[in-house]
Amino acid sequence: MRAVICGAGIAGLALAHRLHHHGWDVHLVDRAPGPRPQGYMIDFFGPGHEALRLMGLGEELNRHASPVEEFRYIDDRGRTTVRIDYALFAKALGGELVSIMRPALERLLREALPDQVDLRHRTTIDTIDDDRVHLSDGTAVDADLVVGADGIHSRVRALAFGPEQDCLRRLGMHTGAYLFTDPELFAQVRGQFVLTETRNRQMGFYGLTDDQVAVFAVHRTPGTALSDDPRAAFRAAYTGMGHLAERALAACPDPDQVYYDQVAQIDLPQWSKGRTVLLGDAAHAVSLIAGQGASLGVAGAYLLGECLDRASSVEDGLAEYERRWRPVAGGVQRAARDHVTEWFLPRTSTRLLLRRWGFRAMQLPGLDRLLVGPLFPKGRKHIAELAA
Repeated sequence: MRAVICGAGIAGLALAHRLHHHGWDVHLVDRAPGPRPQGYMIDFFGPGHEALRLMGLGEELNRHASPVEEFRYIDDRGRTTVRIDYALFAKALGGELVSIMRPALERLLREALPDQVDLRHRTTIDTIDDDRVHLSDGTAVDADLVVGADGIHSRVRALAFGPEQDCLRRLGMHTGAYLFTDPELFAQVRGQFVLTETRNRQMGFYGLTDDQVAVFAVHRTPGTALSDDPRAAFRAAYTGMGHLAERALAACPDPDQVYYDQVAQIDLPQWSKGRTVLLGDAAHAVSLIAGQGASLGVAGAYLLGECLDRASSVEDGLAEYERRWRPVAGGVQRAARDHVTEWFLPRTSTRLLLRRWGFRAMQLPGLDRLLVGPLFPKGRKHIAELAA
């Protein structure tokens, strides 16, 4: 059996690994010239964490993780308003939580990829013609399975399911991320998540290694158009948020080194047509606010591989994957819209204070699991149960 996977990100790499494990001939293509350096620091937990362990990559996950000791909020004068030992979050999640840069998670999966997987960058799918896939490099591949794991702006989804505007649910925010080197700022945020305590917009800072600082930002906006100059968009949206923010904005790199996009979800009535299927953000982007896109991408890939391995036909395997996985992904999407968004990015000073008190209350015995639950919804079943 042969599969063509479009998208060599987290979901695509995880599925390539799993399908090869089950004896498939795998072709993996990605339109980018190489691995993407931009990306967020993410909290990786839940079903994706479990799936990596089942794939034998648990130790590698810990090796690639970034140590975080403390989580804190700061006001516009740089004063700490909330300070929490990060181990408290891990404890509330049963110890299954690591902090890792998104590119580092991709690197982990890419390094674990068997040599037999055909990985091509600067290549995407041009057309899908029954069981034959035509690629942008001029070649064609006969495929028993075509997978769109190419993100929220999926090329495969556009080819097989129609225009993006029909399934994109905008959440009224823009987001971005970049890296820069600053020894002084690095010393202030090393080993920490530091976030601005602000209304309607927020910047976060993480110390990595070699004096590098990772920045992510999100702000509310009624506009849907994206600027051609993400660096200018960053500076326009986040000026006036205190010393750390101003220093980070001054160090914002060239536009091609900046990730910038709208915050949105994908809502589709079905994820497969014939032998073409969508995976990860291409099928069910949950948004930055939910914070679980990477975890769901890995776990969905693991489940899809298991369903295909046990099914009597590809079509039956795809149907079973969607039947089992849709309630999980849909639950995380709803939690992000209904509960997490206002906590993550408060609109008013009152809600800002309520969040501050909520985080402080987490440090009281017995309240950690109660308050972490709505912020880190994991779903009711473990991935091993779903795949059984």
